[in-house]
Amino acid sequence: MRALLVALSILFATAAAANTTPEQRTRSATRVLKEMSAIPENSIPERLLAEAYAIAVVPDMTKAALVFGGRGGKGLISVRGKDGAWSNPNYINVGGGSWGFQAGVQKTDLILVFTSPRGVDNIIKGKFTLGADAAVTAGPVGRNLQASTDEKLKAEIYSYSRAKGLFAGVALDGTVIRIDKKANETVYGDMASPASIFDGRTASDNAAVIDFRNQLEEASSREAATK
Repeated sequence: MRALLVALSILFATAAAANTTPEQRTRSATRVLKEMSAIPENSIPERLLAEAYAIAVVPDMTKAALVFGGRGGKGLISVRGKDGAWSNPNYINVGGGSWGFQAGVQKTDLILVFTSPRGVDNIIKGKFTLGADAAVTAGPVGRNLQASTDEKLKAEIYSYSRAKGLFAGVALDGTVIRIDKKANETVYGDMASPASIFDGRTASDNAAVIDFRNQLEEASSREAATK
């Protein structure tokens, strides 16, 4: 019964966040990156962004709860190629459940920073669960990483959520990430695979996708520019 209620909560939260087209989702994710870049002192550390292997952005992730809780959202994920350029994004669905005294509905922006290929490889294969398939850590905040933080970036994934304008680390164990095949087909065509999107075999002249990649490049290159 508990598992059923959690599943229903996840479905409810995902449905609440689902009323967007891939175009709208892409433009919302670009907005999140722009707003993140505008507050570097209270945002994701520049060094972490500069050294990231992949970055996922889920705008307006919805959390809904009444004792049993669920969170769901739709976003994008891009990987950094060997040449340092960011790939076209794959579209993703994100969902998870929770248990405890809780009630209400809340929307937050979510950013996941991947420091290695392992989590992304699992996403490409089908389903990936944060905390189970790879460790996820609530990320540090601030212009630069402090001495007390993990300066070698040993965690595989750093997670952030934003409410009321500020980013903060967030615990997301149990959250499931899946490729959104329908959205990928809408943007890239029926023959596109997640791997071909990431490695450049599938091209796109979609203006929203280009804007997202450009903003991701700007957000992640500030640290390199100051060295």
